[in-house]
Amino acid sequence: MKYLSIAAGTSAGALLLAAFLNCSRHELKGPDTSLSLDPVQGREEAQMASAPEVPPPIARSHATRVILDVEVREHTRTLADGVTYTYWSFGDESPGKFIRVREGDLIETHLHNHPDNTLAHNIDFHGATGPGGGGEASFVAPGHSTTFTWRALRPGLYLYHCVAAPAGLHIANGMYGLILVEPKQGLPKVDKEYFIVQGEFYTEGKFGEKGPQQFSMAKALREEPEYVVFNGRVGSLMGKNALKVNVGESARIYLGNAGPSLVSSFHVVGEIFDSVYAEGGILPNQHHVQTTVVPVGGSAMVEFTVEVPGDYQFVDHSMFRAFNKGAMGALKAEGRDNLLIYSGKTAEEIYRPATRLEQLAKTADAPSGPLSDTELLEKGAHVYSTLCVTCHQAEGQGTPGTFPPLAGSDFLMADKERSIRVLLNGLKGEITVNGAVYRGAMPKFPLNDAQIASALTFVRNSFGNKGEPVRVEEVERVRKAEDAPAPKLAVRAARPAPERIRHKARK
Repeated sequence: MKYLSIAAGTSAGALLLAAFLNCSRHELKGPDTSLSLDPVQGREEAQMASAPEVPPPIARSHATRVILDVEVREHTRTLADGVTYTYWSFGDESPGKFIRVREGDLIETHLHNHPDNTLAHNIDFHGATGPGGGGEASFVAPGHSTTFTWRALRPGLYLYHCVAAPAGLHIANGMYGLILVEPKQGLPKVDKEYFIVQGEFYTEGKFGEKGPQQFSMAKALREEPEYVVFNGRVGSLMGKNALKVNVGESARIYLGNAGPSLVSSFHVVGEIFDSVYAEGGILPNQHHVQTTVVPVGGSAMVEFTVEVPGDYQFVDHSMFRAFNKGAMGALKAEGRDNLLIYSGKTAEEIYRPATRLEQLAKTADAPSGPLSDTELLEKGAHVYSTLCVTCHQAEGQGTPGTFPPLAGSDFLMADKERSIRVLLNGLKGEITVNGAVYRGAMPKFPLNDAQIASALTFVRNSFGNKGEPVRVEEVERVRKAEDAPAPKLAVRAARPAPERIRHKARK
C-alpha cells in the first residue's frame, strides 16, 4: 500500500487506486476472448497413429474439443542390433504418436507421468500459443497427471517434445513427436501418408558397441552423437519395415527433426520431390526438389509420385550419418517397369584405359591344371589387393554398418557355396555378420572361376580365418547350377469331355 499512497496524490494514482478498490469488490475479469474463434462443438478422442503411420484426414467441418491422453515412460528399448538404451518417451515408443487435429480445435491435454518413472517431465507443443507451449502447465512428477487446454489457432506441422530442464537431455533420450494442425480446407489428397522424425543419441559406447548404453553428456555438449536415426532406432524403416507405395501413387511424408543438435538434409535416392512444404507450413513453397533442409526443432512436408518400381533409400544426405550412424531408411515401390523412364543396367564391360578390373583381366587366363593351395593363396592375394581392399579394408575389418568384416566372419565361413554365389552374382540387401547388420551393396564383378576360387581361398585363410580352400571345379559346378535354365512346367492338354456329358449339355 506504500506505493499506492504515494501515487494517490496524482490523477494517475487516483485511477490506479480506484481500479484496485474496484477489483477488491468484484472478481477479476476472465481472459480476453475478443479474438474471433469458431465455436467448439462436441468432443472426441484425439486421432493418433504410431510411427510411421498417419491417421486419416479429418472429415468434420467444425471445431471440437479434442481429448488427448499422453503417458510418459522411462524404459529400456533396442537402439540397434544388440544395443539397448533407456528411452524417455511419450507413450511406448520414440517418436511419440502422430497426432492429427483441425484448425480451431480445443486440445484438452492430459499428461500422465508413469509412477515407475524417476524424473519430472512435461510437454511443449510448438503448435500451441501460450507460455512454454504448455511446458509450464504440464510439468508433472512421477505418479501424477496434469491437465491443460490449448487452442490450435494456426495450421501447420509441428514438433512436440519435453522441455523439462535440461531440455536437450530429455529430447536426446527420445521425448518427441509430431502434431498436424490440419487447415480448415484440408490438405491436397494423396494416396499414402507416412511420418518420420530424425533424432540423435549420445551414447558412452561407440556406434554398434553391444550391450546397454548410457547417455554421454560430454558427447552431447560437443554435438557429436554416435547415432543419428529415423524413428528412434537404427533400421526402423529398413527391410520388412520399409515404407511401401505402388507405382503411380502419390505419397506425402511428414518430416520432423527433433535434434537436439544437427540440421537434417532429407533426400530420397532416385526420387524428386514434386512439392515441398518447407518449415512445416501448409503451402508448398518449392517444386522439383532434390533435397530439403529440416531445421532442428522444425518440420517439413514432401510429396512425390513414384514412376519406377524398385527399392529406394532415403537418407540424411550428410552421408557419414547415413552409412555410419544410422540415418537411413527404405521405400519399396511395386508395379510395372517403365523402360521409357529408367532401364536399369543394360551392359557391363571393362573400361579402358587401365582399371582394376583390367589388371585382373591380364591374369585371367584359365589355369592349365589344378591349382595348388599355394597358387590359390598367391592369386587370391592379388585379387583381394586389386579389387576387394577398398571396401573390406587391408586387414579385412570392413566398414561399420556398410561393408561387413571378412576377419572372423561367421557369414563367410559358415557356407562355402553361398560365398561362391556372392562372388558370382554380387550381393544386395541386408545381411547379418557376427551379430551386426550391414546394408552395403556388392556389384557383380566379371571374375572367372579361378579368380573366384583363389579370392575365397585367400580370405578363408587370412585375417584370423582358417578354412578349406575353394577349388576351381567347385566354382564351375555352382556357376553351371546358377546358369541352368529353370525347368519348364509340363502343361497337359485339355481332354475332350465324354460324349454323354457333351450331349447332356446340348439338351
